[in-house]
Amino acid sequence: MKNQYNNFPDKVMASVALLEKIKQQGDLVRKLKAEKAPKEKLDEEIAKLKALKLELGDEGGGGGAPHTPQGGKLILKTAKGVRDYQPQQMAVREKVFDMIISTFKRHGAETIDTPVFELKDVLTGKYGEDSKLIYDLANQGGEILALRYDLTVPFARYCAMNKISNIKRYHIAKVYRRDNPSIARGRLREFYQCDFDIAGQYDAMMPDAECVKIVQEILSGMNVGKFVVKVNHRMILDGIFEVCGVKADMFRTICSSVDKLDKSTWEEVRKEMIDEKGLDGESADKIGEFVRMNGGEELIEELLKSKLADSKTAKQGLEDMRLLLRYCDIYGCTDVVSFDLSLARGLDYYTGVIYEAVLCGDAKDANGEDITVGSVAGGGRYDGLVGMFDPKKRSVPCVGVSIGIERLFSIMEANMNKHDVKIRTVDTQVFVITAQKNLVEE
Repeated sequence: MKNQYNNFPDKVMASVALLEKIKQQGDLVRKLKAEKAPKEKLDEEIAKLKALKLELGDEGGGGGAPHTPQGGKLILKTAKGVRDYQPQQMAVREKVFDMIISTFKRHGAETIDTPVFELKDVLTGKYGEDSKLIYDLANQGGEILALRYDLTVPFARYCAMNKISNIKRYHIAKVYRRDNPSIARGRLREFYQCDFDIAGQYDAMMPDAECVKIVQEILSGMNVGKFVVKVNHRMILDGIFEVCGVKADMFRTICSSVDKLDKSTWEEVRKEMIDEKGLDGESADKIGEFVRMNGGEELIEELLKSKLADSKTAKQGLEDMRLLLRYCDIYGCTDVVSFDLSLARGLDYYTGVIYEAVLCGDAKDANGEDITVGSVAGGGRYDGLVGMFDPKKRSVPCVGVSIGIERLFSIMEANMNKHDVKIRTVDTQVFVITAQKNLVEE
């Protein structure tokens, strides 16, 4: 009996700490209710409160399984960062997917499918600092596996395995990321991507401009408000780093810092470059002069006359960008395109043009507050990715775009809630009703 009570004081202290956590969580739930927070956020915090109370019951000697109270009732909830979809939501999603697929097919694409998990080595080293977000799977018999992070790397592996050198393909499927989720903003750990990619040799910038056109067509057809497609070029970024005195082996890590400018201020990004990445302040300030520029063809002409033109890499990138903007004009999408030097996209496999679509902040929820979801589409050119998998290092030029469909759905759901839109969830059915007996049998 003595051993049973040796750690009694420790149990008491643990229970006291747990009670304090329950009190703090309860205060948070009451605050969210008073502020009329989104239902998803409120449900998430209530589930946390219930889990803490269950934990207290277990420590009090209940001896039940995790999340199972003494009464034996299981609290049902989805895992963090995933969600269920109601029939009304699925009806909207099906219509949107149909519209996206018809757009992809109109541009001559065919579809493929790839496994939801890949060999870990296939995914390693392709995503830069975002590699930490890959979901690793437990060893299931000798192969080290991971859930796919995106659809682009599996597509490159598919092309290398099947010796494909020319294809227009679309792929709509779920991907997985250990990100910090926000359901209200469409940031999930399990979500759909809608990818369109062009592999093969074509006239310079033609496929790249077609991807921009596809983004314009899809976003214009979804009624999510005004948007802009930001475009830039990895060679221009590398040229900026070169003329600003950044060492070549630091280009990618500094690029990942620049990529945070859509979420952080320049002062915060500059601090990261200097304190965490080891860049000198003078070089960081020079980079800052460039990455705050945006415009159109006039900016390209201005940069070609600046010190940036001293870099052959940057000069080639600027010439490509000028050609891209001309093709966008021919495609009739120049009005939504902006040449933005702050756009970096942190994934390591991009080699040329990069682009990202963002909403312009016109979308509002039922309370009149802005709905911020970040980028809703992105992509770029990745000419070296297929060669990483090919045994003979055979290179296949590729460019593609991915539509961030979950973030767009979060906007559409908010709009439907605001306007109280009724959604039909079943196909029309016709019933014949009779007052006479046995007419159905007749």
